[in-house]
Amino acid sequence: MTGTTGTLGSNVLFELLQQEQVDQIFLLIRKKNGKSPEERLNAILNSGAAPESILKQKDILIKKVKVLDANAFFNPESFLKKEQNNFFIHSAGYVNLSTHESQKEEIFKENLGFTKEIFNTFYPYLSKFIYISTAFCIGNIGGLINNDYHDSEIKPIYRNFYEESKHKAEQFLKQEGSKRDVAIQILRPSVLGGNIFEQSKFFISKFMVYYLLGKFFYKNPITKNAIRITANINAGLNIIPVDYAAKVISKVFHLKEINQLNIVHPKCTHLKSGISKILESVNFKSFTIVDSQQDNEEELANMNVLEKLYYNSIGVHLKPYLTSKPYEFETKLLELIYPMPNYDLDGYLEQTMKFAIAKNFKNERY
Repeated sequence: MTGTTGTLGSNVLFELLQQEQVDQIFLLIRKKNGKSPEERLNAILNSGAAPESILKQKDILIKKVKVLDANAFFNPESFLKKEQNNFFIHSAGYVNLSTHESQKEEIFKENLGFTKEIFNTFYPYLSKFIYISTAFCIGNIGGLINNDYHDSEIKPIYRNFYEESKHKAEQFLKQEGSKRDVAIQILRPSVLGGNIFEQSKFFISKFMVYYLLGKFFYKNPITKNAIRITANINAGLNIIPVDYAAKVISKVFHLKEINQLNIVHPKCTHLKSGISKILESVNFKSFTIVDSQQDNEEELANMNVLEKLYYNSIGVHLKPYLTSKPYEFETKLLELIYPMPNYDLDGYLEQTMKFAIAKNFKNERY
């Protein structure tokens, strides 16, 4: 498995550790910030998100895990046998929403190139390769979105190189998996939010995507200016609790009949009320939501200092999502596999922001 130190990967590890049918887990963890791979794993297992069952049995469960650095990991013949029933979960990914051409090569290298390297190295030892993609890799197509992103009638409309690189990685795996007789499963979470289940409720290890909007205004030094935020007031943003996504992944990774699955909420959080809830949570009240469907270019021409700062920083990455077409996901199959907990979307958004504020938007250091 890759991506163990990531927001989703760490939660998937918690779930796998508690599954009796999983005999051993090999993890790619690099040395970082002066911490050894083993120290980084230990930080995860002692984090605020670790279930009580893991904390109580850590010494027993840790025997299931073998941590490998890059040199050892990319030498699979030293720890895997071809006759074993081996599954690979590729959870690592480079989330960079930049649309600047200078970023394209690096984004494709990390998401597509790394996926190719992993698959080409490991396929002789694998029964199945599970790829953690993103529900947004099909781009801004709008409407009702089904689980099959490789139907010939679907024409992707990528918002950035991140989406394109993830979709291209899916295409590569589908083609090579068929050629090499390795089963491919593609699982696509949407935007990750804090935990929803009682254990460590609202916890998340890294504050990304919608959290960045709250962080920008919470730490904003320009307090005198108001701001106009452009958004499609008829659209929404799909947010999924990270622990729910992890539970789904741990439940379906071994199922032969699931080839593609979007791990998403049945309903999107309405953008106008969602943005308002985020900004109000960080006590920023001088804002207006400007409908992107209206002709407002002239109105936004004379930006103040705060607006220029926003639209030249996080606004560059967030605007394509805030102005996207209205969409919903088909979730009948997902609901059969693992029913979505019932909760108020705006209330959840507010509570996750309050958690981020309590942590001063400081990411966990794994």
